[in-house]
Amino acid sequence: MKGTKGRRRFLDYPRQGREGPRRWLPSWRQWLGVLSLGILGLAGLFAVVYAKIDVPDENDLAGQEATVYHWADGSEMVSVGAVNRQNVSLDKVPDSVENAVIAAENATFYTDSGVSFKGIGRAVVAMLTGGETQGGSTITQQYVKNTYLSQDQTVTRKLREFIISLKVSNQKSKHDILRGYLNTSWFGRDSYGIEAAAHAYYGIDARELNPSQGAVLAAVLKGSEQFDPGLSKANHARAEARWAWILDRQVATGKMSQKERAKYRTFPEPRKLSKPTSQAGQTGYLIDVANKFIKADTGLTAKDLARGGYQIHTTFDKKRTHRLEKAVNEVRRDKIDPKHRASDTFVEFGAASVRPKDGALVALYGGADATKHFSNNADTTAVPAGSAFKPFVLAAALQEQAYDTDESEDLAKARADGQKTAAEELGGALLKAQNPPFVQAGQRIGLERIRDLAVAAGLRKGSMARLEQTFPLGTSAPSAIRMASAYTTFANGGLHTEPYAVSEMTYNGKKVPGLGRPEAEQVLDAGVAQEVSSALEMVGWRTLRPAGGAAAQRPVAAGSTEPGDRMKSAWFIGSPPAGGPDIGPGTGTDAEKWQWARPGQLPGAGDGDEPTTAVTMFRNKAGAPELLPMEGVGGTGSKLGTTIPPKIWQSDKGVFGGGWAPGRQPGARSPQSLATTG
Repeated sequence: MKGTKGRRRFLDYPRQGREGPRRWLPSWRQWLGVLSLGILGLAGLFAVVYAKIDVPDENDLAGQEATVYHWADGSEMVSVGAVNRQNVSLDKVPDSVENAVIAAENATFYTDSGVSFKGIGRAVVAMLTGGETQGGSTITQQYVKNTYLSQDQTVTRKLREFIISLKVSNQKSKHDILRGYLNTSWFGRDSYGIEAAAHAYYGIDARELNPSQGAVLAAVLKGSEQFDPGLSKANHARAEARWAWILDRQVATGKMSQKERAKYRTFPEPRKLSKPTSQAGQTGYLIDVANKFIKADTGLTAKDLARGGYQIHTTFDKKRTHRLEKAVNEVRRDKIDPKHRASDTFVEFGAASVRPKDGALVALYGGADATKHFSNNADTTAVPAGSAFKPFVLAAALQEQAYDTDESEDLAKARADGQKTAAEELGGALLKAQNPPFVQAGQRIGLERIRDLAVAAGLRKGSMARLEQTFPLGTSAPSAIRMASAYTTFANGGLHTEPYAVSEMTYNGKKVPGLGRPEAEQVLDAGVAQEVSSALEMVGWRTLRPAGGAAAQRPVAAGSTEPGDRMKSAWFIGSPPAGGPDIGPGTGTDAEKWQWARPGQLPGAGDGDEPTTAVTMFRNKAGAPELLPMEGVGGTGSKLGTTIPPKIWQSDKGVFGGGWAPGRQPGARSPQSLATTG
């Protein structure tokens, strides 16, 4: 062994008396020393952090600020009040409910240290890698998060949760922790704590809950948005499966006998959902839609929103919303008579107004009263569009004609022969309410291309029907919000802006990121949008003109369902003209290409402030597997109810700020009237 002897170094590194790579390899003593120092350092750091982080005072949820929703003009719409919570002691909570909660959330609650190292590590990794957020793994951690901390999903908050959980576990008894957890947990239905939840779901005090009902509430703790059985059929299925699992889990942990388990084979249905009286009329529907946009854009949950303290500024126009509601009520009173016509029973209306220039949702009608009719008819996806879908087929045909080489050659040949192209024939079929040409167009263009264009224009892919022969005839079921939004694309020169309902949101004076006006996107050729608009104008003139033959003087959109659709729905989508790019004086090559386009501008002279409004009508009986037929709705002459939605639009004079007066037939420089059938 080579090397020179000398004074022994405190740290023999690089190692003396070694050559090559071995000189740089630490000895086992060095490895052990480094490991020991690391452990001591971490222990010291933990001790310092543990000493510095104190258990804060409990959050007073009952004193939390309300969340306030504002109209577009800044005035207050509604204040969602104080947290619904009433503390109870554990002697007022049945043992079976405690057992169900422990079995579902933390089976080792009475024996563990109050923290789960595996759960903490999993949550930290998920947050650092951008994965799905993870909740606390023990009841103690969840209690700490509910009581002492914010709902933020950050590494710092997770570290504080870990330290405080350890301290709370050392300072409080398991009895006190469980009591606090049951009194601060979110159960959905605006309920914090087991007492409020027992009233919200079963209308009884917590002490009256039986083991089966307790298992349902324990199931909801996993997340009311997915497990509240009253929200949807899918939720009901998930809740029932977890309810059964929790009961079985109690048997497995020795907290329930097989004999007692056998008593609970039927799912204990909770009470129907209810809303506070402050959300009566349209208010509850407006809040529902605003919250959906908030959750989609910010990642906040219903539990986060229920904690209160938010200032939410919506895009809803107070006057337009009230006028739209008044219009529906007037037409319902005049045309729907369920006491004397059985066919008028279970009739529902939905409507939505979207501003073309920026996609703002300015008004909606969700139903008769949000405290009595809980599903939002403006946002339902169960009502087929019928012929209201045909303009998207026409747009796909025109888009193909504009950009497909073969189609362009066919266009030139047809012009030379003085004949109409397939797309032009389709425009005529729209005016005449014919179905076969649209089925043929689907075969020629391709159903995927039609679907993709409709989705790009603003409809949701999830609302699209199966791609089969009748797809172009409107078997898809978009919501009124989405139909109004998609039609703004035609009125806006092919530009589409995703709809939005919340312009700004703050919490403790700080803006919540992710909200605001979306960016517009060119999804249709401007000439295509103009030609579709011009074709629809003719349908609108035909639909809305009075019996004497006069048309609307104001430039508005109009349309009504065709009786030939034989759909279980009636639609009307109307829009005013909106500003667009100049396409020249209307002569030359482009004028031949876009033969319906009005000279000079796309597709009108408006400023985009007047909304596009979609109105739908259908019959829906609670519990029925499908919509009821429309035959006889509104009495004789209603044409399967197709004449009723246009009357709502006409009755809602405030939507476009004017009534009706004699006018001209559509044509060059006539007032634009976008229209559709549906």
